[in-house]
Amino acid sequence: MRLCGEDIIGRPDDEANARAVVERALELGVDFIDTADSYGPGTSERILREAGAPEDAVVATKAGLLRESGGDWIPHGDPDYIRNQVLVSRDRLGVDTIDLYQFHRPDPDTDFEASVETFAELKDDGFIDHVGLSNVTVEQLETARDIVDIATVQNQYNVAHRPDEDERVLDACEEYDIGFIPWFPLAAGDLDEVDGIDDIADAHGASRYQVALAWTLHRSDVMLPIPGTSSVDHLEANVAAGDIGLSVDEMARLG
Repeated sequence: MRLCGEDIIGRPDDEANARAVVERALELGVDFIDTADSYGPGTSERILREAGAPEDAVVATKAGLLRESGGDWIPHGDPDYIRNQVLVSRDRLGVDTIDLYQFHRPDPDTDFEASVETFAELKDDGFIDHVGLSNVTVEQLETARDIVDIATVQNQYNVAHRPDEDERVLDACEEYDIGFIPWFPLAAGDLDEVDGIDDIADAHGASRYQVALAWTLHRSDVMLPIPGTSSVDHLEANVAAGDIGLSVDEMARLG
């Protein structure tokens, strides 16, 4: 998402830098990259193709959320739109089959089951390998699982934001062995209210943001955090968080 311009609209100021971020991620062994057709719109998918991501990593993209120039995000789960967007995303990414295609957000104006059935049809037709959901409840996950195998769920979740509903979703993902992809794993930097995070960071010679990422990895075996960045330095710091081992006591203090 952060490979785009300001407010996730249009091209970044430095496209060479954006490609360099992706290339460095691949060099560091990152093998899962999340994007969406609405990031730019289209900008992120194109840059990922130009940087070679689809050849060396699982690239997960999404459909079902429109982006307006004024900054609004508008749910749009119309089946015909999704069928169109899978073709657009395949072209931008330069692939015949999308690794993981996610329903970006339920649309209150479109029947949820109809939207998910469209993703199931795209899988049957060979356009995508796996189906994912984003921003869903446990009930919506259960409904979708009756239609198609669900590989992943992507909801907002981090050490500072753990509402009961998303805890229930994570529990369900653990039960069904579904990958859980927390978006905003760094809480958009808002970690001031997390008790003990700075003390724990100091003990590990790390930043509070690295500890927040390490917490997600320790929280569950099905967790796939997706920290976004437009900087190689930040990327390297994020990847290094995977080497931080938090103790049982530290996890308990973080909650």
